[in-house]
Amino acid sequence: MDWGYLFEVCLTGLLGGGLYALAGLAFVMVYKATRVVNLAIGEMLMAGGYLFFTFAAMWALPLWLAIPAAVLASGVLGAVIERTMIRPLLGEPPISAFMVTIGLGSVLVGLVEMIWSADQRRLPDFLPAKAITVGDAFLAPKVFWGAVIASVFIAAVLLVFRYWRGGVALRATASDQAAAYAVGINVPRVFSLSWVVSAMLAAVSGIIVGSIGGISSSMGVFGLTVLVVVIVGGLDSVLGALVAGLLVGLVEGLAGAYLGGEYKLLATFIVLVFILMVRPYGLFGTHEIERL
Repeated sequence: MDWGYLFEVCLTGLLGGGLYALAGLAFVMVYKATRVVNLAIGEMLMAGGYLFFTFAAMWALPLWLAIPAAVLASGVLGAVIERTMIRPLLGEPPISAFMVTIGLGSVLVGLVEMIWSADQRRLPDFLPAKAITVGDAFLAPKVFWGAVIASVFIAAVLLVFRYWRGGVALRATASDQAAAYAVGINVPRVFSLSWVVSAMLAAVSGIIVGSIGGISSSMGVFGLTVLVVVIVGGLDSVLGALVAGLLVGLVEGLAGAYLGGEYKLLATFIVLVFILMVRPYGLFGTHEIERL
């Protein structure tokens, strides 16, 4: 066995898993606070990529302005979605919000194809292109720096929500909504905050993924793998999203290298089925997760 090649494949898979972990964190952020399973996470990621394309390529804004503008615009989109589609369903059966997110994904795809067409587009290059080597292993520079950016954002979000007052309110709401109400926390505002932060994290993921492989209206397929990640890790577990993201990225890398690219998605779903058979609530999820 070529151990050098195996080392390179594993590193590449773990780097790709960092992107899954960031998108998985966006998913878990909403679920922990609102108990809404957001199946439109892939389409929200796609929307962030297209907003960046609009600001940077179509409007020719400098990158230092286009990137935060796209992230902030995605946050506004998240707030609008929560206020108009999710909040009216408070108190309704979970399946109602679940179905709304499915419809939301279709709406976002339709809007993208109406406004920007279904053609694949390339984002302006902003990631370094210099080759990265670790020992004898060669790493794709965009994947490497994309994973570095994802890691920085994950660390920043975890620190902010550990010490910021809004983060404390979100964790309290996730733990017990009734108790949060009792101590004066504005729970609907926390719901909105979770959707805003989730949309912004999804936008960052979309910009990174789009800078690596381009953007198209089919980017929502990325959300399928993200869904595998959060189910494997546990729908309500931040740590699970991070660990499962790396695990799924590693499995995809190995499957793509040794079996062929067409087996990558199959391998991830085999992992999903195995985990569900052994631990139906995920690696780090709680036993009390409500099934749909």
